[in-house]
Amino acid sequence: MQRRRTGTIAVVSALGMTAVLGGCGAGADSDEVTLRLVAADYGDSEANSSQKYWDGLVEQYEKKHPNVTVDVSVYSWNDVDRKVKEMVAAGDAPDMAQIGAYADYAADDLLYSADELLSISTQADFAAQFASAGEVDGTQYGMPFAASTRLLFYNKTLFAEAGLSAPKTWDQLAADAAALKADGVKYPYALPLGSEEAQAETMQWLLSGGGGYTENLGTSYGIDSAENVATLTWLKDDLVGKGLTGPVAPGKLNRADAFAAFANGQVGMLNGHPTLMQMAAKKGVKFGMVPMPGVDGQTKVSMGVADWMTAFKQNGHAEQVGDFLDFVYDEKNVLAFSREYDLLPVTASASDVMSTAARDKDLRPFLEELPLSELYPVGRTSWATVSAAVKKRIGGAVVSGGSPTAVLAGLQSTALRAESGE
Repeated sequence: MQRRRTGTIAVVSALGMTAVLGGCGAGADSDEVTLRLVAADYGDSEANSSQKYWDGLVEQYEKKHPNVTVDVSVYSWNDVDRKVKEMVAAGDAPDMAQIGAYADYAADDLLYSADELLSISTQADFAAQFASAGEVDGTQYGMPFAASTRLLFYNKTLFAEAGLSAPKTWDQLAADAAALKADGVKYPYALPLGSEEAQAETMQWLLSGGGGYTENLGTSYGIDSAENVATLTWLKDDLVGKGLTGPVAPGKLNRADAFAAFANGQVGMLNGHPTLMQMAAKKGVKFGMVPMPGVDGQTKVSMGVADWMTAFKQNGHAEQVGDFLDFVYDEKNVLAFSREYDLLPVTASASDVMSTAARDKDLRPFLEELPLSELYPVGRTSWATVSAAVKKRIGGAVVSGGSPTAVLAGLQSTALRAESGE
């Protein structure tokens, strides 16, 4: 295996996604090292929690690397970014962390770059769009570990009972939602704009309206654009205002709760990523998946999401961390994690396998969307601040008495202040 450097191995893992550990091998005389991993939980129950998954992987890894101890702490997506931020602020950064953004830490010179850690072959295997999305000023600090795209899920049984077909436009979606409401469906369209993942639902809708968080080819924020104002105004007036989004205010509805309601047969439609397939199938819900409807037809650009592996410099161990990550990104390990949690791989080698393997056929609609997807502006140091602000405020734009124009203008101001370092 071609490397930029040589050295012993130690372990860490930071990926809310779990990767199967194994080994690029450490020298038998390597020093004892304890590495701390903070990871997000991708499971939907205790049976498939990321903690359980990591515990098994760590046990396997430590058998082959007796001089390495891996201490794993798993937190929900509601808490993991905040927890890491608190640890860093206290001068107690973990060795690695799997979180939603990395650029602010990179700007503060707290992270190793990918080429300080990974072998040439490992780094070259990242899909190009993810490798570039992980860069700040041309240097890659964010290492993608898993990805997903969004499709519109719909309950086939509820649609058949109402005589509906999958929508291709916003107007069709609203009409379908109205028919489902008339049939007593609890959530005709579930609109999760709660604190867990509001930035994702928001971005999908903004893209479907021809806007997004950025403009001018991603060079600047455009949160308060006319297209975005029109999109949120439509949501406020034509969905939320007509009682088509269910009994919970969008700003109070989290993605996990919306997914659970869909799996319980209480949701007609919602935006979902691949994990929802497994949840719904376990409960016997028959579902279909189509690209997100847009103003005049199906959305041309879907939202893509990548979760990021970061490695903090505070404790050293660059050689050990790099050797471990080379093993984590091995094709079989990337595939194992992706299949466990119905996520998309971020490496070309694993994607090639998934695109043809019969066992992965259910994921192909998401894989097909991935090359044309748009990711969060994670390379901007301001994104963590902007994302947090969206989670906190966006729900207020679509409720009765809310002002999409005012909320989006406030978010644009927050973004510009964060960009300038205020």
